[in-house]
Amino acid sequence: MAAIAWPQLFLKALDILLVAFLIYQFLNLVRGTRAAPMLVGVATLGLAFYFARLGELPTLNWLLSTLLPYVVFALIVVFQAEIRHALANLGRRVSMMRSASSSADVYDDIVLAANLFSQNQTGALIVIEREIGLRTYIESGVALDARLSYDLLATIFRPSAPLHDGAVIVQRDRIAAAACFLPLSMNPILSTQLGTRHRAAIGITEETDAAAVIISEETGAISLAVAGNIDRDLTVERLRERLTTLLRRYAPAPSLPSPLEQDFIEDEPPSSHPSGHHHDAGSRLKGDD
Repeated sequence: MAAIAWPQLFLKALDILLVAFLIYQFLNLVRGTRAAPMLVGVATLGLAFYFARLGELPTLNWLLSTLLPYVVFALIVVFQAEIRHALANLGRRVSMMRSASSSADVYDDIVLAANLFSQNQTGALIVIEREIGLRTYIESGVALDARLSYDLLATIFRPSAPLHDGAVIVQRDRIAAAACFLPLSMNPILSTQLGTRHRAAIGITEETDAAAVIISEETGAISLAVAGNIDRDLTVERLRERLTTLLRRYAPAPSLPSPLEQDFIEDEPPSSHPSGHHHDAGSRLKGDD
């Protein structure tokens, strides 16, 4: 009897722990997001249904019973972003062991370019694709499919270059596209504090697992957005450490150029100097840092 009871007890305990873990993960997922107040609304409807059944209120009970089959579809629509994010996290954890080193070989040139843009106060937005594909956003820009390099990034974000507006999307060791449109963050707090470039970086990291490097045109400050969060005013060394951690690779620190490539600015006429604020109509991410 005891030999049978112990396995059953173990399975019941395991069952409770798994359910508790799933509930914890779900609450952790929606905490601090726009889904949290929606979840409160869903819980309120659930309580109304429970009290309608308990209090024998036939009309309210009929109404809630009729609407209940459609609530499942409504929840899928309302929580689609959170569901997509949860599934993406699950897939990323499952495939973590097969992450290729080639996807981590890209950040040295990005760090060097960020250093240059910061010194010259050149606005830039560089998105690094990780596990979740960015094809939709790549197709919104100008396809390049060129090998990633410091020189190419400096050329793309040159203020007089036709592709300097919008985001550059990096896939492994290649620049897939430039001048890409990105979704803006829907976070109401961020939208009042940050400009278009930063909100676009946060927006793409809310929708995918990409990492986004932002250089402010106004101040030259370097920021990094990951998973809907943004770290601002990073040093070049700190940016490199964060990218190293995100891309799971160690490499010796590259030597940062001193105002090398000064012709990047000096070749420009005064009207196109990066510290001058260019707010032309039709620009993608101009002016709002």
